[in-house]
Amino acid sequence: MTTVAETPPTATAPVVRKRSTRKRLVPYWLLLPGILWLLVFFALPMVYQASTSVQTGSLEEGFRVTWHFATYWEALQEYAPQFVRSLLYAGTATLLCLLLGYPLAYLIAFRAGRWRGLLLVLVIAPFFTSFLIRTLAWKTILADGGAVVGTLDALHVLDVTSTLGLTEGDRVLATPLAVICGLTYNFLPFMILPLYTSLERIDVRLHEAAKDLYASPATTFRKVTFPLSMPGVVSGTLLTFIPASGDYVNAELLGSADTKMIGNVIQSQFLRVLDYPTAAALSFILMAIVLIMVTFYIRRAGTEDLV
Repeated sequence: MTTVAETPPTATAPVVRKRSTRKRLVPYWLLLPGILWLLVFFALPMVYQASTSVQTGSLEEGFRVTWHFATYWEALQEYAPQFVRSLLYAGTATLLCLLLGYPLAYLIAFRAGRWRGLLLVLVIAPFFTSFLIRTLAWKTILADGGAVVGTLDALHVLDVTSTLGLTEGDRVLATPLAVICGLTYNFLPFMILPLYTSLERIDVRLHEAAKDLYASPATTFRKVTFPLSMPGVVSGTLLTFIPASGDYVNAELLGSADTKMIGNVIQSQFLRVLDYPTAAALSFILMAIVLIMVTFYIRRAGTEDLV
């Protein structure tokens, strides 16, 4: 009867366990630089601004933390019109970006063919220049007596916009319409790119199946295309509305004293008035309002798959 000699146990098990532990730690080491970046450049400034918002004092005497939460209520009462104006301008610009951007994104995704790359480059072409330069260009475009204003006046469009309170007589510059046009132009790429990404993922065979079922183009768009592109719609509207609501460049360069947004007030409080607690409180109020609106919007949109 032959016996099989037992082989002594090897010492490889601890090594394997040690290697597997290292592998599990790799993702955390990769996340560490990003976490440190967020802590240093996001969390710490937020904490500093939060402490600034409850301080009292002046630049000459110095500011001290006195937990003066009344600054929030006073700032909200005093600058409520600017908050409403900012949200109204940002919402209007977001809606215009959606109405302009969706057809263009649809064209690039389904009809552009070999011109797709060129059209995408044209969409992001404004990013090749400064935000400030792009906005200043609109001062020339909307200048009094220019071709744009003359055309709108000849078509009696300015009569309608004047009735709506968007323009003043035959003038477009330094009016709400000019600010909204600037916001729409500057943030339009942020709407088009998520929409294109979402539309480009749609399987064209779904359109063919809808056609085989005798669905009209309008029904196909309503039942197939638009629901499947909702992640892009939600992402695009968020990427447009959030920065537009806090923007101050367009209102500063294209508007007037009557079209100032809350971003202009915050900028003025920080750099001119030097009232740091009020500026910090206004920033947190704006952030809270936008956060509440975004949360409600995402829940109502019924999608968590953001592009």
